[in-house]
Amino acid sequence: MTIRVDIKRYIIYIWIGIAYFLLFILIDLINAPTSIIERIINNVWRLIYIVIINIIFFEYTVPFVLRKRRIILYNILLGLVALWLQMILCSFGLYAWRLFGIQLHIWTPLKVFPSTEEGVSHGTAYGIFSIVFFGVIKHIYDYQKLKASAQRWRIEKQEAELNYLKSQTNPHFLFNTLNNIYSLARDKSDLAPESILRLSKILRFMLYETTSEFIAIEQELKIIGDYISLEKLRYDESLRVNFNYDVEDMRQGIPPLLLMPLVENAFKHGVSESRTRPFVDIHLSVQQRQLGFFVKNSSEVSHTPGNVKENIGLSNLRRQLELLYSDYQLSVQQNEAVFTATLKINLSSHVENKMHHNRR
Repeated sequence: MTIRVDIKRYIIYIWIGIAYFLLFILIDLINAPTSIIERIINNVWRLIYIVIINIIFFEYTVPFVLRKRRIILYNILLGLVALWLQMILCSFGLYAWRLFGIQLHIWTPLKVFPSTEEGVSHGTAYGIFSIVFFGVIKHIYDYQKLKASAQRWRIEKQEAELNYLKSQTNPHFLFNTLNNIYSLARDKSDLAPESILRLSKILRFMLYETTSEFIAIEQELKIIGDYISLEKLRYDESLRVNFNYDVEDMRQGIPPLLLMPLVENAFKHGVSESRTRPFVDIHLSVQQRQLGFFVKNSSEVSHTPGNVKENIGLSNLRRQLELLYSDYQLSVQQNEAVFTATLKINLSSHVENKMHHNRR
């Protein structure tokens, strides 16, 4: 049988012991201030014993008793024996420790007991109270540690899911863009080289900028602009695109490519399926940390108006928003020949801020 030694756990008991020590020193200061030096030394000597027996009891005895066994009666019997032994240590053991301190000239006998029984009885309350004191504080500490551990696990799980969603969204976005270039190349369009150049800019952005937690809104607008320019190469003059924004501070941060799924959706599932007068209207507003993103595009109705079946891009965006922000709204609406998407985010409600705070 190997006994694990966890120094960090021992340090916790030392801190609890110090609190216990200070409590009794305060009592001694009130009741017997004239002999306070001797009482401090006595309490230090007694504290060494108290800390040791509580470490043994809570770190080794209790886990051994609570170990899963086929017959629960064994646990009950072991628990009774363990409790009896701890009572012995808190009474006779503590008295013996006092005598040992006297022999070493460490303990100052400020009180003489006429019999061993009275000496044992006098110290028993001190020892039993230590079990309650150490047990309660240790339980609170363990609960808080377990709570923090569960919170860390939840954060790591959310971050893993968020990274997975991003790893799905980026290739999906890239695949659609390559399809656009393929259609130009197949038609032997003179615009194919320019489209490849624009794609290289988008790829450079995806490789070097999307790894950061935040990018400036200015960068997000630029990549949206590059994507719109790339998409417009596929259409003639009949396509009308209106892209405008009203941003209070271009340096404000948002997660990279957060807005792109709505723009991509407008072209892939809207304009590309429109037979007449295709259009895309995009407006971004960021004022006092409140972001509003509005995308409206032409769309051929292939299902009941009002009911929208979300594709992978919209589904992933909705889940990313759920993981990233605590205050947001995303609504999509299909009318007779128009699809609208409205996104509102309180940028101050970014969940990652709370995550990093909890880590500290």
